[in-house]
Amino acid sequence: MASGIAAAAIDIIGEDLLQSIVSRLPATSFASAACVSRSWNLLCERVLSRPKLSSACSVNPSLQEAVEEVVNKVLSEPIRPHFAIASIAGLFGFDLDEDEEDVLEEARHLISRKLGSQVPVITNDASSFGLIGRDALSDEFKEIPFKLDDGADIIMLTVGYLPGMKVTAIPLLEQNKEPEMFMIDKFVTDIREFSTSVSGRNSPAAIIMYWDNYYIGMMDVVEKMDCALPPETVIVGDLFSEFRYTNETDNAFAAVALVFAVDMNKPPGIGETQFHAVVSSGLSPVGPTYTTASVNENINNAPLIAARREGSHENIDGQIVLNQVYDELRRDRIQSRELYIGVRKRRKYSIGQENVGCMTSLAFHRVVESRQQRLLVFGEGIKIGDTFRFYYPDSTAAISSVAAVSSHLRSFNRGSNNATGGDKQDVFGGLIFSCCDEEFFGQPNINISPFVDNFPGVTLGGTFCSGVFGRGVLTPCVKESQEQKAVQCCMHTKGVVYLIMSYTPSKRI
Repeated sequence: MASGIAAAAIDIIGEDLLQSIVSRLPATSFASAACVSRSWNLLCERVLSRPKLSSACSVNPSLQEAVEEVVNKVLSEPIRPHFAIASIAGLFGFDLDEDEEDVLEEARHLISRKLGSQVPVITNDASSFGLIGRDALSDEFKEIPFKLDDGADIIMLTVGYLPGMKVTAIPLLEQNKEPEMFMIDKFVTDIREFSTSVSGRNSPAAIIMYWDNYYIGMMDVVEKMDCALPPETVIVGDLFSEFRYTNETDNAFAAVALVFAVDMNKPPGIGETQFHAVVSSGLSPVGPTYTTASVNENINNAPLIAARREGSHENIDGQIVLNQVYDELRRDRIQSRELYIGVRKRRKYSIGQENVGCMTSLAFHRVVESRQQRLLVFGEGIKIGDTFRFYYPDSTAAISSVAAVSSHLRSFNRGSNNATGGDKQDVFGGLIFSCCDEEFFGQPNINISPFVDNFPGVTLGGTFCSGVFGRGVLTPCVKESQEQKAVQCCMHTKGVVYLIMSYTPSKRI
């Protein structure tokens, strides 16, 4: 009886007009409409035949009310959430002495209750730097810096719907026994097995990573993932951030991967969703190449390394090396005292009994100071024989690199080209992970300019981070070094990672 009435309604109103009406319904009402009858369900499927990214921001000081506002906003139009990411800056009334994860867990719980327990939800802390999102008053996308002293609380929720894909959250677990170690092989294997079960291929289309703060061994995990997963798998994320996710186990975890795999059983007529990562660089090299002569592991994940000029057999005092670098910077009228070493590493990697190959990578380590005639740097994984150069933060090079990103993204708006694999694709959303704020660039909204200039009105979200993970196209900067051109670099300092989501409709026969 109900189906007959529904069919009659379509005949009276007309299918096109009814589809137009249904497409304006909020998500919950739209879900109800899809259950009216088979004909209404087919009509609703046509409305949601394309992927969608929706985001909303709230500055309501009540966490419960803020979550209510952002959820209502992202569900104000038809969407079936496949994943949700909420970035939170502020305490929302929680005591500063309490565990900051209480805020993240409470927000995750509130969002999961609204979206459903089957939707992977990740909440991460953006209190250190700020957010990138749509301003509630102007409705414009902006970079929103955060200062705890200001007393403002911000939450930004991004929800995605990706027909023809499946999404899950996979944790990087820690083993319970001593010594504390990551279960890296299980992590990569879990990712591969999920992808195989969904797509028939052992590598997913994309991964968005969130890492807890400064875990020892993180670089090993990043480098092994980079080697084990093919270049076609886009990987981006925030390297240093407190986070919570929909966790079904009681095991301790250090990171979580939001994994996207193409569904081999996707319905006919569904096009192809693709992910693209583009990376800008804000570091420039200075001085010659050095070789690591010795490595003494120190406390707090900061080894002492002895250096010598490449080709020489004599070590150089660490303070002398630093003085030479600072002198060269001063000659170029550069006042920066912040330095990094870019270490070129060649390593063999395996997953269980499988030898996944050998890879040369470039990893950046913050220089702390000179101590005992050696260099104290942050981060593990440096070995004797590794070569390195010094790098300094360069805002001029960073702005040039962001401009190169904009030029690269412009190709998405053209027809046949390299960036889109031959067919024009519709960009429907993007995420930005940035280590560079307004203070570094010297002007506002530089990070978002490549996206908003090329894709006005398209949904955008993002966070500012201490370090970012990005494997994709590395756009050239003015003073790019040969090391950056020749080897793979996934962990970026003073860089910006752009994740672009696009859709190519299915070709009708």
